[in-house]
Amino acid sequence: MINRKERSYTQLVREGLDKIKVPFIAFLLALVCGAITIIISGYSPIEAYRAIIVGSLTTKRGFVLSLAQATPIMFTGLAFGIAYRVRLINLGSEGQLYIGAMVSALIGAHVSFLPGFSHVLVAMIAGAVAGGLVGLLISWLKIAFGAHEVITSLMLNELIILFTSYLSIGPAKAENSPISQTDMILDSARLVKMVPRSQLTIALLVVIAIAVILQLLLSKTALGYEMNAVGNNLLAARVGGIHVHKVYHFTFFVSGAMAGLAGASFVLGVFGRFIDHFSNGIGFAGISVAALAGYSPVGVLFSAFVIGILKAGALTLQRTTPVPIEFVSVVQAFIVVFVAAPKMVNSITSSPRVLGNFIKRKVVTRG
Repeated sequence: MINRKERSYTQLVREGLDKIKVPFIAFLLALVCGAITIIISGYSPIEAYRAIIVGSLTTKRGFVLSLAQATPIMFTGLAFGIAYRVRLINLGSEGQLYIGAMVSALIGAHVSFLPGFSHVLVAMIAGAVAGGLVGLLISWLKIAFGAHEVITSLMLNELIILFTSYLSIGPAKAENSPISQTDMILDSARLVKMVPRSQLTIALLVVIAIAVILQLLLSKTALGYEMNAVGNNLLAARVGGIHVHKVYHFTFFVSGAMAGLAGASFVLGVFGRFIDHFSNGIGFAGISVAALAGYSPVGVLFSAFVIGILKAGALTLQRTTPVPIEFVSVVQAFIVVFVAAPKMVNSITSSPRVLGNFIKRKVVTRG
């Protein structure tokens, strides 16, 4: 009995290590390729990585900034990751983020009758619902007309960003404002800051709670079983009586809601209003975060923190070294490339072992 338990524990450990092997090695390879890129550009990779680590982890301010930078990416990472668990590709997180931000900004600024904490709660939920409805539109187009979600989600990105730009330039623009932005939200709609005079708010606690709930949903519930079944084998899921359309609708709504919450966290916690074109590709950053996490909701929290470290450290990188800040985006791109090609990563890691076995056979043959 003890041996069985030991074998079971060993098997679980081995399976866990297998799951994190490719993302971990992909991250290391991305750092190596990033270093090579810096060398080719004529800069020092040691100096660059040192600046990133010093700027993001060695001080309280840097650590808090890393968490703050990671928070919205956690939301968009969950948005892409939960969809991909069902083998759906939601590339519309950027647009869903914008519509969530705009709706939260309008409710935060103009709905004044809600008391205390209920105001910020309603604004957050409204942002999530707005993003979720865009997700539902994508799933409806897929089911009703066979429109591929990659095309529709990308097209909706442009439409939504243009629509929110129109609102911030026209009907919803703050009076006498020199730039395209909405009115400031009321104090009752502001997210509580976890650290005074920082961008870190309780949105971090919200996204952690949601990630845990989604992890439990996928592993412990009947709906999670259906989602995994659809993602693993669509035909078998249909034959087994699973309502695939229901799974698609639910998944896309949750995915869009996560992106909408990312936008709401910006408006209610950082800017205090909607600012035209405020996102620097946060929606698309969720792709690399989800891929690095192996599309695990809880794993997204850790991979997003890694990206948060890179983003927070990039500010120190720009200030103290001649290395361009775009280097951080290069590393993120390498992460996506390597995570998206697990066979390539496995072949790279197995090359030394294969070479060693080849040499060993040659030596034995000659002997």
